[in-house]
Amino acid sequence: MSAAVPQPYVHNKKRGHFSLGRILLYGFVTLTAIVWLVPLVGALYASLRPFADTVQNGFFSRPDTVTLDNYRRAWDQGDIARKYWNTALILVPALIFTLFFSSMVAFVCSRFSWRFNIFMLSLFTAGNLLPQQIIIQPLFQMYNRVPLPDWMSNSGKLNGSTWGIILIHIAFQSGFCTFVLSNYMKLLPKSLNEAARIDGASVWKQYWQIIMPLTLPALAALATLEFTWIYNDFFWAVVLEQQGADRPITSSLANLGGEFFTDDNLIAAASVFVALPTLVVYFALQRYFISGLTLGSEKG
Repeated sequence: MSAAVPQPYVHNKKRGHFSLGRILLYGFVTLTAIVWLVPLVGALYASLRPFADTVQNGFFSRPDTVTLDNYRRAWDQGDIARKYWNTALILVPALIFTLFFSSMVAFVCSRFSWRFNIFMLSLFTAGNLLPQQIIIQPLFQMYNRVPLPDWMSNSGKLNGSTWGIILIHIAFQSGFCTFVLSNYMKLLPKSLNEAARIDGASVWKQYWQIIMPLTLPALAALATLEFTWIYNDFFWAVVLEQQGADRPITSSLANLGGEFFTDDNLIAAASVFVALPTLVVYFALQRYFISGLTLGSEKG
């Protein structure tokens, strides 16, 4: 009978569940969440109160009555239904074309080795860092000189048309999407493309049938971000769209301001209408958004 071999002593020191670092971390996260939620909760609170009640008793007072009248008035006066439609006409094609074109560039830069792939990727990334305000004057002049058919634009020019806003969103958002997708695609084994080429698959089939299905988590995460960024745009909508009735929903709040006073409760109700689609999209795609940000962080 052999003697038992003594095992080396290992000292496992478990950290306390409520260590100082963990308490500070939870406290910071909680404080940050509260700060971010204060505007939304404040707008929701004000939207349910009559304006006269707020003026008489103050914003932080307990409301005497709770009403949905502000939402009905905001829907009618702000023309929210039409603004939603105008926003969809810009958002849907801009989002689809941005992800489609960016995925093609990312596929070429990440799956093939050629002379200018690094330069092209750097060019797309650098373009994303360009401030929008510095190109507004030359872009405005260029848009005024590009003609469009009457069925595409009431003004007959690219400026003042929905297509002009769509193109500028595609141009500015493609850089970030290309950068993220190329880094994600680099983590996929290149043996997939090699096996597909041996089987006679064309480049398009390699892109569409092999790489794109594996990139869906990253595409879902980018779709959530791009939806929010394009939806919340106010700058290009005001600069490039002269017709107020054709502007997206972010500009609808300007129609609710009075000449001598502003009904803040009415604007709060309209703000809830404006913020609602982004909240719905985020909660609907939350699982894909989080997985798209974490997938690819480690190899193996």
